[in-house]
Amino acid sequence: MPAPELNQQQIDALHDQLEDKRRELEAQLANADDATKPVTLDQQSVGRVSRIDAIQQQQMALANRQQATQLAKRIEFALQRIDSGEYGFCLQCAEPIAFARLQAQPFAGLCLECQSASESP
Repeated sequence: MPAPELNQQQIDALHDQLEDKRRELEAQLANADDATKPVTLDQQSVGRVSRIDAIQQQQMALANRQQATQLAKRIEFALQRIDSGEYGFCLQCAEPIAFARLQAQPFAGLCLECQSASESP
């Protein structure tokens, strides 16, 4: 049985949740600039082990930045779908996405059934 369509109050609550997450990601991305700068290779100021540790931290910061950027794009797409009136419907089967799923992941584009099917081998 498909989920019922979202009402305007639910859409407004999810829109606010998406906007909050977008602001949080923008702040996270702004703060990530220092952590992703190139590591200097001055052995006088940084020992070999410390330099390797710094490079490893830089790589983790770059991966986190890439993940945050991808999530920001998904959030932006969800906000565009709200504006166009297409939000809350599965991109694959066009059935309504359950409100509980959207509360947990307001940027979800697939219903639980289609998401499960896309992840199975």
